[in-house]
This record gives sequence, C-alpha cells and structure tokens, in this order.
Amino acid sequence: MNPSSGTSTGAVGCLLAGLGAATAALAWAPRAAVNVEGGFEGHARDLSVLVIDLPLVLLGGALVPLLAWVMTTRWVGRPWIATLAALAALALGVWGLLEWWTPRQPPHPGYGHGI
Repeated sequence: MNPSSGTSTGAVGCLLAGLGAATAALAWAPRAAVNVEGGFEGHARDLSVLVIDLPLVLLGGALVPLLAWVMTTRWVGRPWIATLAALAALALGVWGLLEWWTPRQPPHPGYGHGI
C-alpha cells in the first residue's frame, strides 16, 4: 500500500459524506419549506424544522454513505465497489427520508376551519 492511497481513500470518504449531506438537505428542503414560510402572514410557521430536523437530516445524510463506504472498503477492499455501495446506501437513505419524514402541515395554514 503506498502512502498516497490512504490520502485518496480519506478524500473519497469526505467527498461521499459531503455529497450525502447535500443530497439529504436538497431532498428535505421542499417538504420543510411549508413550515419555514408558514401560511398567510406566517400563521403556521414552525421553525423547529430548522433547529431539530435539519441537523439530523444533515448528520444522517453524511453518515449513511460514509459508514457504508467504510464498511465495504474494510470487507471488500476495492474502492469502486465501496463507492457504489455508498451511493446505493445514500439512495436508500434519501428514499427512506422521503417516505418516513413528513412535517406537520395544517390543511389551510392561516385560515382556520373556515367561516
């Protein structure tokens, strides 16, 4: 093993973690926009999605592909297989996020139950 392979392996791991965090945040943002913007005059605004949900989404998005990549690199030893496994884990993680997480959305924010 040459010394530059450790550096390149670490760089690939960091790149996958950054890609995972960015992808998870981009998948999360459209659903969270309803709570951040609120309804009429910000009546249904809930900023807890920025304080609680966003850090968890970023952490999960960074850790899921990174852990898959590290485990596959240790067991298989081939970086291209580990990269494919990390991308597959990221895709499954984003799919799971979109299936499981839905922020609270009142039926008509700001308008109540009607007249």
